[in-house]
Amino acid sequence: MPKAEREFFPITDVDWTPAQGGTVPGLYERILAADPATGVATRILRFDPGTNTSAAGPQAHDFWEEVYILEGALHDLTLNQTFPSGTYACRPPGMRHGPWVAPGGCLTFEVRYAQR
Repeated sequence: MPKAEREFFPITDVDWTPAQGGTVPGLYERILAADPATGVATRILRFDPGTNTSAAGPQAHDFWEEVYILEGALHDLTLNQTFPSGTYACRPPGMRHGPWVAPGGCLTFEVRYAQR
């Protein structure tokens, strides 16, 4: 089943839920649209101040991922580089990224879609 069709709605209608199954304290997501068959989704991801994703390690996915930082900043521990609000990433399937630290917190908008 592809992502459900939805017309404009307030994203606050979608509750925050723990991301990554709750394995990273302080990491929450609002899933705006998802395809349960493929796992691709559109979401808002929230890093509370001080969130550190080191326990989850670097990530790599079997789908494309686009990320836009709306608020705050993310520090990539592997690259030792900080990415502030207003920056964007487009990651192909298999690209390793992270882990991340968000000392002051961060909010991202992400779109994930299947590899063709």
